Amino acid sequence: MATKASLSQRVLQGDVRAASRLMRNIDDGEPEATEALRELFPKTGRAYIIGITGSPGAGKSTLTDRLIAHLRKAGKTVGVIAVDPTSPFTGGAILGDRIRMQDHATDPGVFIRSLATRGHLGGLSRATGDCIRVMDAMGRDVIIVETVGVGQDEIDIAQMAHTTLVVTVPGMGDDIQAIKAGILEVADIFVVNKADLDGADRVVRELRMMLELRHAVKAPPMDHDAHHRMVRAKAEGKHVEEPAGPREWEPPILKVVAARDQGVADLVKNIDEHRAFLEETGERKTKERTRAAAQFVALLRERLLKSALSRLERERGQLDEVAGRIAERQADPYALAEELASQLAE
Repeated sequence: MATKASLSQRVLQGDVRAASRLMRNIDDGEPEATEALRELFPKTGRAYIIGITGSPGAGKSTLTDRLIAHLRKAGKTVGVIAVDPTSPFTGGAILGDRIRMQDHATDPGVFIRSLATRGHLGGLSRATGDCIRVMDAMGRDVIIVETVGVGQDEIDIAQMAHTTLVVTVPGMGDDIQAIKAGILEVADIFVVNKADLDGADRVVRELRMMLELRHAVKAPPMDHDAHHRMVRAKAEGKHVEEPAGPREWEPPILKVVAARDQGVADLVKNIDEHRAFLEETGERKTKERTRAAAQFVALLRERLLKSALSRLERERGQLDEVAGRIAERQADPYALAEELASQLAE
């Protein structure tokens, strides 16, 4: 049986079996996975992460399949984390995404792993961040994270990825709803998939209109000058030129037919352009810090919750028993939570 150290070494050497085993341990919450992750952590931070999100049925898996093909042609090694819905029977991933990516199953330069959401909000499994690090340590050049496609709860993909693709399709009637849910702020690139269907141009127009509205909200207030012309902010009766702010990325809107590989080459080009933008402006480091903060808080939250539940069990009984007393109004959940939090802070 391989030791923890040898497992880490095998992952660093690109051993797919070792990586699969470690990811399984991570997803199952096995304690020994933590030591391996600690050994791998210094060797991470080199991979470029692409997030793909959008409504169910938008064709995210097909798009991922075509992106893999283009990246492999460019000589890139690829890791894919497909966050699947949790099976109601086994608690594991349904694995639909890996079935749709069978074309790459025998390619040693492609490693695809499905994770179950396990009821985790945000469209990402709690283990996603750690599995990204494993693929990073393996030496994968690009890691694609495809979310489960649950709509408004997927916004945390932006904290995981360097470039986030939001995929929509014509005719589903939920594109504006997705924008209202905050998807507009998440996207680095909009992809209108199945663009050969009626309504694709309407989706593009609506997305463009929403982006223009966002610019209008950010703009300084307008006012009339002496000639009744609309101008920006004034000082002592004179128009003041706005200082040039930092460069901003304008999310492109691309029409794609992933099933026919139409428009995917342009998408890859736009991903490369966004990557160059992040490097030139220093935004990549900002994204790295944001991701580090989010993953650290998630790790801290998990550890604190585990400690709190363990203490609760020692002092008050099993969670089900405590929940029963709360349901019967025999215990005060607010006072109990405050008490536990205070004890952990000591």
